[in-house]
Amino acid sequence: MKTVDTINFAGKKALIRVDFNVPMDKQFNITDDARIRATIPTLKKILNDGGSCILMSHLGRPLKKLKEDGTIDYEKFTLKNTVKCISELLGADVKFAGDCIGTDAAQMASALQPGQILLLENLRFYKQEEKGDEAFASQLSKYGDVYVNDAFGTAHRAHASTAVIANFFPNAKCFGYVMAKEIANAEKLMKNAEHPFTAITGGAKVSDKLLILENLINKVDNLIIGGGMAYTFLKAQGYEIGSSLCEDDRLELCLELIKKAEAKGVKLMLPFDSIVADKFAADANAKVCDNKQIEQGWMGLDIGPKAIEDYCETIKQSKTILWNGPMGVFEMEKFEAGTKQVAVAVVEATKNGAFSLIGGGDSAAAVAKFGFENEVSYVSTGGGALLEYFEGKELPGIKAING
Repeated sequence: MKTVDTINFAGKKALIRVDFNVPMDKQFNITDDARIRATIPTLKKILNDGGSCILMSHLGRPLKKLKEDGTIDYEKFTLKNTVKCISELLGADVKFAGDCIGTDAAQMASALQPGQILLLENLRFYKQEEKGDEAFASQLSKYGDVYVNDAFGTAHRAHASTAVIANFFPNAKCFGYVMAKEIANAEKLMKNAEHPFTAITGGAKVSDKLLILENLINKVDNLIIGGGMAYTFLKAQGYEIGSSLCEDDRLELCLELIKKAEAKGVKLMLPFDSIVADKFAADANAKVCDNKQIEQGWMGLDIGPKAIEDYCETIKQSKTILWNGPMGVFEMEKFEAGTKQVAVAVVEATKNGAFSLIGGGDSAAAVAKFGFENEVSYVSTGGGALLEYFEGKELPGIKAING
């Protein structure tokens, strides 16, 4: 694997694709800096070599969330809001270019000295970024001597800065530490997993996880299903699920997945019971209910106590664990118990020698909420990218470096 360790950056300008797409509050303060923190070792390696760093990233989807007058909301989507955090984490001043292309950005990149850092403005202010425009990639490529991709969260996108740009650095491109770790951990899980191997999948929809479920059935011993998607499986088996979330067009598919798991000797686990509510709200009335008979007007918003006990017992006996998707609406305290107890079981298994990988997105948010980030083996920075990797797809951002 070509990583930053294979290059001496002395006197070189490293053009680095990072993933600083971080959540912010209404005052534009960063509420979770994990993605920025993850990139710091890569940047320090380059700076310690005597190189300089030119950082490029996206933040949100500015062209899809225009203001009422049809213009870009620069205040909300500017990467300038990340400068203070990056500077503090790096312990160095970060210069900011008010655009990612154009004369000013080019001049600032050209004037950059060894040990200095420049952050370019949000790449997605230009539609050419997501379109994978070659001319746009060419303009960006002129800033650096070496291209470093350290943005696993966007590795599944064939965008100008994540894939196309690598063509302009045929002999000077590599992965940063974030990308290298993500790939190594994903490979360990999919190719060298110790058994019993348990995958925990949750979230709202079966359709979002269809390919990964099919792929995992070929690899795991136990497949635990929670979250909203569980009710589609339950309805497919003829259970009354009340007003719970359900994809009626996926019922046959769920039955097929159950049969495939059975044929492969995989234990596909569905929740015995749920915490049901009379509305989707933090102040809803809630009660425990058997999943075979949920009344109309009540919806499952978390797995119940029997399901928690069943799932946790299996998790604690596992040697490899992949977790992608919460067990319920963990953002509401009333419906967090399932996700929290599963997290506790994953931590316990990890302490007993299991390898646990948390698959980004809501699972990473849940682990962070309960304070367990440092008590599992690895927390991925890229939900969508990791899912596609586990689906068996070749990610453009990885292929661009390896190809």
